[in-house]
Amino acid sequence: LELTADLPSTERELERWFAEPVRAIIVPADIFLTNKQGFPVLSKRHKAFLLQMFKYRVQVVLQGLTDGEGCEAENDKYLHYIARLYQGRPPLTSQEQFYLPYHDYLQAPLQPLQDDLESQTYETFEKDPVKYVQYEEAILRCIQKKLAANNPQPLSAIVVGAGRGPLVVAVRKAAERASAQVKIWAVEKNPNAVITLKHRRRLEGWSNVEIVGQDMRFWDAPQLADILVSELLGSFGDNELSPECLDGAQRFLAKDGVCIPEKYTSYLTPVTSPKLWNDVKNYTDIAHFETAYVVKLHQAFYPTKEIKECFTFEHPNWEETSNDRYEEIEFTAEVESLVHGFAGYFHCELYDGLAVSINPPTYSEGMFSWFPIYFPLRTPVHVREGQTLRSHWWRCHNDRKVWYEWAISEPSPSPLHNPGGRSYYIGK
Repeated sequence: LELTADLPSTERELERWFAEPVRAIIVPADIFLTNKQGFPVLSKRHKAFLLQMFKYRVQVVLQGLTDGEGCEAENDKYLHYIARLYQGRPPLTSQEQFYLPYHDYLQAPLQPLQDDLESQTYETFEKDPVKYVQYEEAILRCIQKKLAANNPQPLSAIVVGAGRGPLVVAVRKAAERASAQVKIWAVEKNPNAVITLKHRRRLEGWSNVEIVGQDMRFWDAPQLADILVSELLGSFGDNELSPECLDGAQRFLAKDGVCIPEKYTSYLTPVTSPKLWNDVKNYTDIAHFETAYVVKLHQAFYPTKEIKECFTFEHPNWEETSNDRYEEIEFTAEVESLVHGFAGYFHCELYDGLAVSINPPTYSEGMFSWFPIYFPLRTPVHVREGQTLRSHWWRCHNDRKVWYEWAISEPSPSPLHNPGGRSYYIGK
């Protein structure tokens, strides 16, 4: 990519290059300005653009430097300027360093209902500095409201999908802070995690905790719960079957009982990412284009700033409303671009205004438990500035599985992706 003296008029036009597979930037010597000290410098916009491109590991090629004897000192000024720009970047935060190996790396979403998670997976998620703080605060507010309403103690709390116990700890801490007596049942179907839970119960003196090694959908609770706590969300909110699990578990929730979380919504926005699309294409089959991936988007551009709601689920779902969904979502392109798919996020209301979110406008700063989800398109779609991109989204189920289907009808129709869950599904 060669920089010219005149850059595109809008920043959005420049941002498109952040998604392209640029390996080197050619910087001609004649676009440099001269500062008061007589040294070559770039204009503010050129400098800002180059600093952004450094994030994508580009090389810089200086073009048009003077040849011949005695020119080295003059040429060094240009080299030193670029080197200073590169070296002057702020160091990466610990969170940015954590993200590095995951940039644009396609991962299959977890299937914790169908498969038992490995200990290492639990280990990573338990280090999240934000999620469990929010949960504890939400549980505390819930307990305080129950006490204010004169609910008899001990209160009963059921943690479904307890994993290795971080939510059990959150309930215990919240109860201690509220000076409340709470009886806790920790329900977990993964036998390896159950061993850890029993060990922690003995080691940490969880005298008010009962460990239940069963699937929450089929377990019979000894009493109705005041609070039902879970962390069953995936990158697209419902893609790890939280709605199905909680609908199955709500039978042991008291009529005035509270579900934490109480509501979650998935969100979508079109994305330009030649890198991700080509990685999917390299599998040379349709199945991979009909699969959703968890991915930390890096070399990506968003043709619109609109991020639209997709599916919403609320708990408890006393009416047992179907968890199948259909949404038609339209976007307006702000800049001409090639759309390679959609980036998906979620926003989750825990309780009383407390939330965890990976939706960019309400993102929970510092949280790393979830990356966005990427839904590819088999054929990229060209959209012009101001043009409508109309997309269609289905959430379907049968006895064995849940799956998504998606398609585009404008500006040009696409095939239906993943009909009948033929390529990608979440096993029950």
